[in-house]
Amino acid sequence: MSAAAPLSYAPAGRLWAALLASTLLNLPLGSVYSFSVLLRPLEQELSIPRSALSLVFGLATVGFTVGSVGAAFLYRVAPAPVLVFASAAVAAGGIAVAATANGLTQLLLGYGVVFGTGGGVAYILLQQGVNMLVRRRRGLVNGYIVSLYPMGAMIATPAFHACNEAFGWRTTLAGLAAVLVTCGAAASQLAWYSGATLVAPVSSAPERPAALGPTFLKLSATFFLAASAGLMVLSQAREIVATYGGAAALAVAATTVITGAIAAARIGGGWLVDRFAVPHVMCAAHALALSGVLLLTLLPAPVTAVLGLGMIGVGYGFVSGSTAGGIGLYWPPADYGRVAGRTYIAWCLAAISLPVLAGYLFDTTHNYVTAVLIAGCANLTGMATALTMPKRGRR
Repeated sequence: MSAAAPLSYAPAGRLWAALLASTLLNLPLGSVYSFSVLLRPLEQELSIPRSALSLVFGLATVGFTVGSVGAAFLYRVAPAPVLVFASAAVAAGGIAVAATANGLTQLLLGYGVVFGTGGGVAYILLQQGVNMLVRRRRGLVNGYIVSLYPMGAMIATPAFHACNEAFGWRTTLAGLAAVLVTCGAAASQLAWYSGATLVAPVSSAPERPAALGPTFLKLSATFFLAASAGLMVLSQAREIVATYGGAAALAVAATTVITGAIAAARIGGGWLVDRFAVPHVMCAAHALALSGVLLLTLLPAPVTAVLGLGMIGVGYGFVSGSTAGGIGLYWPPADYGRVAGRTYIAWCLAAISLPVLAGYLFDTTHNYVTAVLIAGCANLTGMATALTMPKRGRR
C-alpha cells in the first residue's frame, strides 16, 4: 500500500472541519508555553518564589502527558464531540481555579493538574479524529497539528502581557478560561460536523492494537534527545543569549523568532516525511541542531548565540514534526492517538532533564557552555539512534 493510498476503513468525512476544530482548541491550549509571562505578577501578589512557581509549569507538563496517555481509554466512553467539549471544559475549569488562587496549592491543582490533564486529553482526541479522516499527506497534516502549540504561545505571550499590565493576571486567566470554553464548544460542533470517529469500525479494525516494539522505542528516544536540547532553548533562550553578551532587546526578539521558527519547522518535518524516509529526516534534523552547538561553541558571540540557538530549536522542530508524521506512517490510523500519547512521555522526560540541568549548571558555573555541549552530545546520539529506525513504515 502506498503512503497516499486510501485506507480501507477510513470513513467518509470532512477533514477540513476536523483540522479547524483542532486549530481552534489547540491554539489557546498552547498558551501553556506562555506561563513565563505570568511569573512576575504571581510572585508580586502571592509572594511565591520563582523556584516554587516552576513546579506549576512542570506539573502542567506532567498533567498533559497523563492526559495524552489516558485519552485512548476514553474513545468508547462517549462520542468524539462530547469528549472534546468535556475535556475543554475541564481545562477551562482548571484555569478558573488558578484565576482565584490565593497560594501555591490552588495554582498546582488548577493550572498544573486540571488544566494540564484536560489539555492533554483534548489534544489527543482531536489528533486522533483528524488521523481517522486523513488519507494522504499524513506527515504534513500531523506536522501542522503539533505546530499549533508554539503558534498559540506566539499569540498568547503579547496578549497575556498586555492584559496583565491593563487588568492584572487574574483577569488574564479568567479570559483564557472563557476562550477555552468558547473554542471547546466550537471545536465540538466542528468535530460532529466532520464526521470523525475515534475508533475504526468493528468489521475492519484489527483484533488488538499494534504492538509498541523496537520502532516505538527508537522513535521515542530520537524524539527525547532532540526535545531535551530544544526545550532547553525554548525555556532559557533569553538568558542564554544574555550570557553571551546579547542586549535585552536582542534576547527578547531572539526568543520570539526562535519560537516561530520551531512552529514552522514542525510543519516542515511532517512535510518531509511524506517525501523522504523518517530516519533520514530525523538524522538530518539532529545534524542541523549539532551544527548550531558547534557554531555557538567555536564562535561565542551574541549574533552566533542567536543563530546557534535557532539552529538547535529548528532541529528540534523538524524532529517533532517528523515524529508526528512518522507515527502515521509506522502505525494504522486507529492506533495514532494511543501511540502519540505514549510518545509524549519522552517529551515530558525531556522537559525535566536537560532544561533543569542547564539551570543547575548555570547556577554553578554562571554560563551555559557545559549545557550547550551536553545538548550537542544529545544531538550526536540522536543522529545515531535515528539511523537504526526502519526506512519504511506502512508504505
